[in-house]
Parts: sequence; structure tokens; C-alpha cells
Amino acid sequence: MKHQVPVEKGKTYELLIHTLGTSGEGVGRYEDFTVFVPNALPGETVRAVIDDVKKSYARGHVVEILKPSKDRVTPPCPLYAQCGGCQLMHLDYMAQLRAKRQQVIDAIKRIGKQTDVEVLPTLGAATPWNYRNKMQFPVGREKGRTAIGCFAQGSHQIIDTTDCHIQAQGNNAIVNVVRDVVEKLKIPVYNEDRHTGVLRHVMGRVGLDGDMVVLVTATEKLPHERELVKLLRARLPHVVSIQQNIQTYRNNVILGRETKLLWGRPTIKDRIGRLQFHISPRSFFQVNTAQAEVLYSKALEFANLTGEETVIDAYCGTGTITLFLAQKAREVYGVEIVKPAIQDAKRNARDNNVKNATFLVGDATAVLPRLAHQGIRADVVVVDPPRAGCTPVVLQTFANMHPDRIVYVSCNPASLARDLKILDELGYHAEKVQPVDMFPMTSHVESVALIRRKLPVYYELSPVS
Repeated sequence: MKHQVPVEKGKTYELLIHTLGTSGEGVGRYEDFTVFVPNALPGETVRAVIDDVKKSYARGHVVEILKPSKDRVTPPCPLYAQCGGCQLMHLDYMAQLRAKRQQVIDAIKRIGKQTDVEVLPTLGAATPWNYRNKMQFPVGREKGRTAIGCFAQGSHQIIDTTDCHIQAQGNNAIVNVVRDVVEKLKIPVYNEDRHTGVLRHVMGRVGLDGDMVVLVTATEKLPHERELVKLLRARLPHVVSIQQNIQTYRNNVILGRETKLLWGRPTIKDRIGRLQFHISPRSFFQVNTAQAEVLYSKALEFANLTGEETVIDAYCGTGTITLFLAQKAREVYGVEIVKPAIQDAKRNARDNNVKNATFLVGDATAVLPRLAHQGIRADVVVVDPPRAGCTPVVLQTFANMHPDRIVYVSCNPASLARDLKILDELGYHAEKVQPVDMFPMTSHVESVALIRRKLPVYYELSPVS
């Protein structure tokens, strides 16, 4: 017998919201059928119109809040209802931290099937506003004028933004000046549908020693280049680097392979703790500098280093966590498949006078067995994988090295939970997880997990001849 879906598209229903979904939307039920409702909060009763119906769930939008949550607040951003950049600005910040912890708990129990992992209270930001040191906004035309800002939720319509509440003020200044200058010089902006025009994206990066502007173009030639640079320099005194990145392909990738320095320095600097980092247009660097220090300090605490350990950082990127670990370890190996990232990591090690870090290019599944064959045993493995998490082969590779501890840094509770389950089957049990709020006002949560080996490893002694 075919299951009858109890809701219909276009109709209005009264829903009690039970929890938040992974994208920050309210999750309610109607006759035991799941309905996702953006802008609704746990504990609220709302009237919602159904927009889309699937076999096992529906999506709707709020038309009336019948009983508001005590944690509901008025978003300070006038564009919040349209913009897709933030998802939780209508939720009190302390409640955001509780919701993010609950998101981690739910994933570990539901996906990871782990019931005895301690999930600590989320470490919140001292300042949850204007924290993003990196901005990359699309450029287009809206209502006959140049528009630069976030895409509207669920679309590619650009919401023109003059004062983003989560961007560093230096980035807000860059957006507003670039918009004015592009209008003044009549530089053609990119049309995504027709693949015409010049200026596709504006990237801003805010550093310790000055800011960077990157103009991403669909063409190699940038019209009025000299005048553009002159006007930007005159109106943005904090900018020390102006660059052009060329992205000619018809796709959603923001940066192309070629970058040209138009004026100033090729890199800017930023600091996490005692370490300084050179940042180029393509460098990976955490967008929330203050919370990155909180995150890395927690990873260092969980690694519990005494100065005698060998540590392997299996997805080291540009070496930020690796160099943090090197401060307390005997020796650290950073492994990364992206060659330019390893080049940045080696430069960062030199600049910070770190002598006990070795960086290797390659896939962890190939590099780690090679290190083991050379007699290098990892006391601690640290891993900070992409959003998709680790493959089972990578996790098996970690277990084969028999480290005492694995410190797992994650930006996705679902893939973390899945990997904790696999590691548990491989003899490594998660002891505790520390959520860290790297991205206030959004639904994203970062976590650090401490995972210990369950049983001691007995190494075979070679027979004496």
C-alpha cells in the first residue's frame, strides 16, 4: 500500500518546531511527517506554507509565528531575510552555541552510534560580529546598477551588500569602494547566464600589516587597469596589495589558476598565537583568526604533547596546525596532496624559524606507510580533512600506524560521526569532542575530537642471530 504524505504543496499547516536542522532551519512534524522550515526555532509554534514535498519530508516557509521562542532576537542586518550568508542571526548567541553542541551530539549518536562520547559546551567567540578576515562576493547587475554581495538564499540573485555584519570592516570598505569605482569607470560586470562581461568576483583579505584586494575577471584584460588601481589606492589607505585573478571557465569555481600582481605586495601577513603566516590570494587560512587560535589550542591540548612525541598531521594544508604542534612535539610531519599548499607550509616554517617540521607532498594512504617503513612511528596523528571527512582507507592507514591518540579536527558533524564509528571498529574510541564556534550567525560548527587507542600494541622483537 502506498504511503500517504499528509501535507500538500501550497497549503498552510500549524507546526510545533522540535529542533534545528544542519542548515539552521527549524524541524517540525505534521502527523509524524518531517517538515523543514527556515527561520523557525525550537519550541515555536508556527503557521507554515508548504513549498516542496518529497517522499520522506517537506519544506515550507513561515507565514506566522503563533508562539515565539524566548531565544528569538531581532536580526541587526536589514538584508538578513533575503541574504543566504547567515542562517542563525534570529537566534540569541548563547542559544546558537547550545544548538551547535546539540547538532554534534545528535550526529554522534544517530550516525556514529556512539553513546558514551562526552560533547563539551561549545566554545563561543568573544566577538561574534565582523570576524571574517576573507570576503569573496560575486559581482553582477541588479536594477541597472553594479551589485556586489552574497547570493540570495537558494538562488544566484546577488543581494547588494554595503555593511555585512560578519565581515571585517576592512572587507566592507573594499566592497563599497570597488562598487563605486566599477560604476565610475563603467567596467563591464559578469553575466553568469550569458558568460559575458569582465568582473566576476571581488575578494578582500584583511591582515595584520594591511589588506588585499583581488579582482577576479572572466577576461585576461582588465579595462582601465591603471586608473582602477589609482582610485583604489587613493580610497583604500589600508590596502597594500591589489591583484587580478583570471577565471575564464564557465563554472562556479571562484578563482582561476593565473594571478597577476597589479600593485603592492604579493602577500599580506596574519598571526595565530605566536606564529605568523604569509597569505596570498589562493592561500588557505582560517577566516576567523581569533577562533582559529581557540581551535588550534584545543587540538594541541588534546594531543597532550610532552616534547618527546612524533606527530603526523595528515591533511596539513599550509601548515597552520602542524606549526602549532611543532611548538610542543619532538618532530612533526605534515602531509598534504596539494603541492602549492606544501610550498606555503615550508615557507611558513622558515618564517617562524620552526626546525622540527617536515612537509611531504602526497596522499596520506601512500605517504604514511612509507614513513612507517622508514621506522617512523606516530605517537599522535592529527587530521583536519575536507568537509567530506576521511575515506575508510585513510582511517585504516591511521590505525595501522598504532598511534596512542588521534586528534580529529572537523568542519562537519555528520562526516566526523561516521568516521568515529569506523575508527571505533578499528580499535580507536572517541573520548570527548569539543565544538568550537568558528562561524557565528551561521549554521556551521567546527569540532575537535580526542580519540584514544583501546588496547596497547605489542611490537614483535626481531630474533637475535
